[in-house]
Amino acid sequence: MKTDPVGAAPLFEQSVQIMARLRAPDGCPWDRQQTFDTIRKYTLEEAYEVFDAIERRDFPHLAEELGDLLLQVLFYAEMAANEGRFTISDVLDHLNRKLIRRHPHVFGEEASRAAGNRADVDADVQGSAAAVLRNWEEIKAQEAVAKTGQSRGSSATGESRLDGVSRAMPALAEAAKIGGKAAKAGFDWPDWRGLLPKIAEETAELAAEAERGDAGRTEAEMGDLLFTVVNLSRHLHVDAEMALRGTNLRFRERFRAMEHAAPKPLEQLSPPELEQLWEQAKSSERATAMGNRDAANRER
Repeated sequence: MKTDPVGAAPLFEQSVQIMARLRAPDGCPWDRQQTFDTIRKYTLEEAYEVFDAIERRDFPHLAEELGDLLLQVLFYAEMAANEGRFTISDVLDHLNRKLIRRHPHVFGEEASRAAGNRADVDADVQGSAAAVLRNWEEIKAQEAVAKTGQSRGSSATGESRLDGVSRAMPALAEAAKIGGKAAKAGFDWPDWRGLLPKIAEETAELAAEAERGDAGRTEAEMGDLLFTVVNLSRHLHVDAEMALRGTNLRFRERFRAMEHAAPKPLEQLSPPELEQLWEQAKSSERATAMGNRDAANRER
């Protein structure tokens, strides 16, 4: 199935018109009452529903969820247009110029510069994704200079290179980004092994504060421990968010297996009985995984 931009154009225009109709004086009362603050929580929910559909490879559902996520963009743009701030055309223009600006190896250096690129990069990436990423970061850095008048990392006005890390992301992802930025300045552990004693140190500090019963300090120490674990993940080239989502899914499946195998409600079982059910669920999971691998190997 190939992309059909011509066929998509009238559908996109129809979506914009529908959104405008919903926000019109004689439109939907609920839609008209919404603000940027009331809608933003739905944006996060829709983004995670897209994420979930991708993980489950539920592509029919993914098409629907992407539509719901696009609705958020249309909603914000229409509210902004109502307030005279910007329109959906401005949103698309920013996007198009950014894509051309940051892909000189695709659209050409002249087009990239016409779209606002001021970075001196080598557009001949020779098929290297790493070279593309280096150019992208350099072009992005020059965009920041154009906006602020200072290079990233400048502290003349109290700015920090960490200012480029958005707060508008899950905390695990933010921690990984912060650690990565600090590492570029040389402030990092030399390798993943150096983080293991740090995790032990943070665990001991967390235990001490928990024993004292200081809720505020306990929360702070828990944050320190999580931050250190995320940086261990970064050093091991493991996405902490994905790793935790995988564990969450495995826990769900094992817990469901416990519920189905239990002779009575889990609340009525003793801790040793619950532990036995948990181990049975893990063993069953491993056996299923091995069977799937064997079947895959036979098909090769």
